[in-house]
Amino acid sequence: MPFQIDLAGRRALVTGAGQGVGRSVAGHLARAGAHVLVNDVVEARAAEVVAEIRADGGEAGMMCFDVTDRDAVAEAVRAAGRVDILVNNAGNAGADGWKSNVPFAETAPADWEPFLKVNLLGPMHTTHSVLPAMTAQGWGRIITIVSDAGRVGEPRLAAYGAAKAGAAGFARSVAREVGRFGVTVNNVSLGSMNTPATAGRGADHPALKRYAIRRFGEPEDAAGMVVYLASDLAEWVTGQTFAVNGGYSMTL
Repeated sequence: MPFQIDLAGRRALVTGAGQGVGRSVAGHLARAGAHVLVNDVVEARAAEVVAEIRADGGEAGMMCFDVTDRDAVAEAVRAAGRVDILVNNAGNAGADGWKSNVPFAETAPADWEPFLKVNLLGPMHTTHSVLPAMTAQGWGRIITIVSDAGRVGEPRLAAYGAAKAGAAGFARSVAREVGRFGVTVNNVSLGSMNTPATAGRGADHPALKRYAIRRFGEPEDAAGMVVYLASDLAEWVTGQTFAVNGGYSMTL
């Protein structure tokens, strides 16, 4: 028989799950048996993913809140009840998208704030809200989607890279605090992905020369790692950052 991960009985909250990587992660968690709480700031996108999961035989519900609004996050988590698995996927610059792609010296603090709010404060808000129940029940999984822009640095992405690096460091600190309670905290660091935000790039894009595997990532590439980290197979894995990046960067 093929090997399968069974997440039946687990409840998973995926932020930014209305499109791209988050949508794929939500679908894969549902197919592994989890009840998935689909979050997005755009209600129509969240509703579409919920319908898609249910049509596939899975269980899903919708949670529309902005991860940058701490009070809204806390209220949504209280209303949702138990959350066993948290996937901090909401990222980039939020609903407004990329506002700048220029050298850092040409930016202003107002340009940095959306990246910091979504990519750093967002995971802090959601993690803060789910941790008490996870530690009380003695089981939990927190997985944050970060970026190689924060691991190796990318020109014109300084604020974004700083926020993603901060989120990864935050996860490592929390991992040390809650491991004894059966809660693991890990990061998945992505290279450049094919998502709605990057549509239109061809197979001849010059950036592909930096990838050992000569293609951009697909959302499904990230989803497999997330499902593994959410499972009991990864119960002795915490505080780590796993690169899913086609060989864009390599470490020991």
